[in-house]
Amino acid sequence: MPLRSLADQPYAHLLQPHPGPPRQDGRYDTAHFEGLVLEGAQASGALFLECAFTDVALTEVRLRQARFTEAWLERCRLVACELVESEWQDVTAQGGLFAGVSAYGAQLRRLTVRQCKLESVNLRGAVLRDVVFEDCQLRDVDFGGAKLTGVTFPGSSLEQVRFGGATLAKTDLRGARRLELPDGHEGLRGALISSAQLIELAPQFAQALGVQVRD
Repeated sequence: MPLRSLADQPYAHLLQPHPGPPRQDGRYDTAHFEGLVLEGAQASGALFLECAFTDVALTEVRLRQARFTEAWLERCRLVACELVESEWQDVTAQGGLFAGVSAYGAQLRRLTVRQCKLESVNLRGAVLRDVVFEDCQLRDVDFGGAKLTGVTFPGSSLEQVRFGGATLAKTDLRGARRLELPDGHEGLRGALISSAQLIELAPQFAQALGVQVRD
């Protein structure tokens, strides 16, 4: 069963409030970061194991090569943050905002992103395995050159999303409410789409292939 609240986490009763912001190369186990407002902080290389983040606002925070394992993020706002080459495993992000985030080369495994807004997020060259974008809004998200395996988008809206040069396997786009791709249609090779989506994308596929359609 998908976890819907922090209380559902098996480590919820072990969480302890953390008094300050995370530090560079810090190691955090069952720490609860709540209500933090950080700008320009440095937390690259930090490890978060069975940690929770609620109502946290991060602006221009560096989290390069940070690792999140069995973590929970709820109502968090990440704006212009650096998550380059970060690692996420068994993580749930719910009701949050990711805007202007650089996460190229990131490793995302068994990640659930629920009711979040992702805008201008760079995931170029990232590896996504068993990732679910549920009821999300993805706008100007770049999956260029990324590897997506077992990724789904139930109830999500994809606007100006790029898949150019991506490698897709067992990636299911049928549940997406909207599928708008400005370019990189060849990157959809290996994806599963519905017949309705195919009809909607047909003019773009034809243009990408250099096919003229005239009646």
